[in-house]
Amino acid sequence: MAQDWKFISCSICLDILKDPVTIPCGDSYCGSCIKIQWDIVNEGIIHSFPQCSHTLRPRPVLSKNIMSADLVEELKKPRPPPTPAEPCYAEPEDDACDACTGRKLKADKSCFNCLVSYCVKHLQHHYESTAFEKHKLVDPDEKVQESICPRHDEVMKMLCRTDQQCICYLCSLDERKGHDIVSAAAERTERQRETSS
Repeated sequence: MAQDWKFISCSICLDILKDPVTIPCGDSYCGSCIKIQWDIVNEGIIHSFPQCSHTLRPRPVLSKNIMSADLVEELKKPRPPPTPAEPCYAEPEDDACDACTGRKLKADKSCFNCLVSYCVKHLQHHYESTAFEKHKLVDPDEKVQESICPRHDEVMKMLCRTDQQCICYLCSLDERKGHDIVSAAAERTERQRETSS
């Protein structure tokens, strides 16, 4: 996908075109980049074109580049990974797709929200539906099921510092009441800060 972006990049800011405009020579730039180029760099007297070095007086009218704008929007849409030509069946040592019936395919990703692993075919709905856009997909070897509290069947998102054990929210209200408990994310951030110091 990175290859796709190089054709719709602004040669001034070197980023993806934002509010793309076309100048008389046919080159496209971010609307704000070319305006700044002409206002500041050239002090508004002679308007040069950054790529081809043509100059014009007076300042040319900028036209929205509709095709580039549409292309940028299309490329921003999430795209599912390519589907393999032949099915890749799960071997005993592989993580298998929990949604497959019959002979199971090898899992491509696991979802922390759904708490299951999916093959490429069954993962499509995560890429195509906005209902799944906040779901966290991870490599299947991260063992999503190991992140589930065996007692409460909830995701263990907290750390009991007293017992040095990951727990779920319900555990923090029950048997760990009064213990030093933090969110796993907060603990991770603190440990990263300590190691970088």
